[in-house]
Amino acid sequence: MLMIGVAGLQLAEHEQRWLTAPGVAGVLLFSRNYQSREQLIALCESIREVGGDELLIAVDQEGGPVQRFREGFTRLPALAAIGAVYDRDPDEAVRLAEEHAWVMASELRASGVDFSFAPVVDLARGNAAIGLRAFHADPAVTAELAQAYVRGMHLGGMAAVLKHFPGHGSVAADTHKAQAIDPRNMDEIRRDDLLPFAECIEARVEAIMMAHVIYPEVDSHPAGYSERWIKQILRGELGFAGAVISDDISMAAAGAAGSVGERVQAHLEAGCDLVLACFPEVVDEAIAAMQNNTTSLPPQLAALRGALGASWAGLTDNPQRDRFVARVTALNTNQESA
Repeated sequence: MLMIGVAGLQLAEHEQRWLTAPGVAGVLLFSRNYQSREQLIALCESIREVGGDELLIAVDQEGGPVQRFREGFTRLPALAAIGAVYDRDPDEAVRLAEEHAWVMASELRASGVDFSFAPVVDLARGNAAIGLRAFHADPAVTAELAQAYVRGMHLGGMAAVLKHFPGHGSVAADTHKAQAIDPRNMDEIRRDDLLPFAECIEARVEAIMMAHVIYPEVDSHPAGYSERWIKQILRGELGFAGAVISDDISMAAAGAAGSVGERVQAHLEAGCDLVLACFPEVVDEAIAAMQNNTTSLPPQLAALRGALGASWAGLTDNPQRDRFVARVTALNTNQESA
C-alpha cells in the first residue's frame, strides 16, 4: 500500500481524489503542511473525512534537525543529546529517552497524527544524513535507549517505527542525494547494526523502515527492495512480524529501480507493506502502479493507528507533562553549549 504526500495546509480537490484511490493507506505530513496546531488538527480531520477513519497520518517528528512541527510543539532535542547523557549517567539517559518519546507521542496524538517515524536506531558513525539523529555509536547503548524510546511512545499511545534497516549509520553517502554503498560483510552488520533492531523487535515494535542503501556483500539490490534483507533476514532470521515500510521512493538512492511505478512495484514485490511517495509530483504515477491493490488496511498496518490520546487542553493541564518537558528541553541548552 501507499503513504502519500500532499502539497499544502489544506487538501486540494485532486488530493481528495488521491485519498480514495485503491491502495492509498495514508498521508505523510511535512513542514509544508503545518502552520499552527489548530490548522493541523483541521487538516487531519479533513483527511479522515475524505479518506475514512482507517487512513493513517504520519510525520517525522524525531527532534533536533528533523522536527516538522515546531511552533506550538515542544522543541525536542536531537537523540544524540540523550546519548551524550548516557556516557555520564546511563539510568538518567534511559529515563530521558522514555520521556522524550512520551512528549513527542502525546503531542502528536492530541493533534490527530497517528505516528512518527521514530526512533532512529542507526549508529552514530559518521553518516551525513544521520548525524545528531542517532543516539550513539555503540550498538548496545543504542539498543537500550531505543527500547526506552519505544516504551515511551507506547505510553503516549503511539506505535513505534525503527529506521533505517539494516543500518544507515556507517555509510558516508546521503541517500537523499546519491546512491549509498556499504561494503561491510554480513558478520560485521549483524554484530553491530542489527543489534538495536533485534532488541527492539523483542520489545514489540510495530514497524521498521528500510534503508535505501546497497550492501553488496549481502545483496546487489538496495535493502528497501531486497527480498534477501526483508524476507530472509528481517522476517526469517529476526522474526519480525510487523509492518515493513520503504523510505521515500523519490530519494536519489531509490532511482536504481527505474520509474516511479517500477520503484513502487519493486518495493512491494520484495516484501514492503507500505511504500512512501512523499512528493506530490510523484503521487499520480505511484497510485497508477497500485490499481490492483485493496483499499482495506492489512493487520500489520492497522496496528499503526494511534490509541485514544489526551486533548491539548488535557496535556497542558498535566503536571507530569510539565516535568517531562522541562527535563527534555534542558537538553537543548546543553547541546547548544557543547
